[in-house]
Amino acid sequence: MKKEFELIAPCHFGMEAVLKKEITDLGYTITNVEDGKVTFSGDENSIARANIFLRTAERILLKVASFKALTYDELFEGTKAIRWEEYIPKDGKFWVAKASGIKSKLYSPSDIQSIMKKAMVEELKTVYKTDWFDETGESYPLRVTIIKDIVTIGIDTTGESLHKRGYRKLVSKAPLAENLAAAMIMLTPWRKDRILLDPFCGSGTIPIEAAMIARNIAPGMNREFRAENFTNIISRKTWYEASDEANDLIDRSVTRDNTNIQGYDADNDIIISARENAREAGVDDLIHFQTREVSALSHPKKYGFLITNPPYGERIGEKDMLPGLYRELSEGFKGLDSWSAYIITAYQDVEKFMGRKADKNRKIYNGMMKTYIYSFLGPKPPKRTIKTEENR
Repeated sequence: MKKEFELIAPCHFGMEAVLKKEITDLGYTITNVEDGKVTFSGDENSIARANIFLRTAERILLKVASFKALTYDELFEGTKAIRWEEYIPKDGKFWVAKASGIKSKLYSPSDIQSIMKKAMVEELKTVYKTDWFDETGESYPLRVTIIKDIVTIGIDTTGESLHKRGYRKLVSKAPLAENLAAAMIMLTPWRKDRILLDPFCGSGTIPIEAAMIARNIAPGMNREFRAENFTNIISRKTWYEASDEANDLIDRSVTRDNTNIQGYDADNDIIISARENAREAGVDDLIHFQTREVSALSHPKKYGFLITNPPYGERIGEKDMLPGLYRELSEGFKGLDSWSAYIITAYQDVEKFMGRKADKNRKIYNGMMKTYIYSFLGPKPPKRTIKTEENR
């Protein structure tokens, strides 16, 4: 019988519902949803599958324990009470890589890190009958949060953040993280048989993520994960099986004949980079990239989706150009008969220049920056009629 684990998947603040649906669709049971993270249960397969398949998570943490601590003595004892040998081998390297305290008596990251390390050493000394750990083996970094005095400890199974798919070799000045781009797309009703256009595509992140969704390419297929070497917890065979599953699920029938994804940018060098990134992702054949100013925004077809990440005005000298830029975006959108627009930005005058109040807006933290996704909804396309022998 396979051992059950509890896993924590951090995400961008505001995208918890999207991640929750992803995890449920993978077949796992949600145990808790909090600001910026979703906790779920599963066996060892879930560690590999979550890392490979989840588009909107930041990383996957193997939850070790949770307990209350109001003092550093309680933190030490609570940490020492954990059976660390179930997770860390004798030669394993272990440390608290990141610690934070929010609305708690304990909040100093350096103190939390040093006290927990000492407690772990004390527990493992007893089990492994040694006074010294060389720590020459695999690394087991911990991430610890203390929220309202509740300590939650997780082992990082991912390594580099999950937004690093491995395809983005070249980036524009202010790229949107891949997992945030995917989450933004998944918030919309867009499907692979509908038009998607990004007039500020930069290095191509939104069109590439859309193409990967259309072709059902798992975002973690072409990268490595830290827990691939956690052979005391999860077998290598499990990773191979999850990778094979991802490969089998790719929908190679999706082509430009049945999907329409486009990316425009005024900078030709950036468009060249976007094409290269799309090649790395294996979707260059699905995306039409073009050097085009936003003032030339147009499309002959109806019922499309404009999904984009325009400049925010955060860089020096950029704010003065924003009114004109958003005015041009608005004029172009007015000409897109029956389209819907989804715009992520920190710029506060979006609705003013779009000439209408957004039908919806959702607050999202892009790193430490508060942004909003503004949804300007067009009409739904008419339902397609299925021809039968009776009505032909």
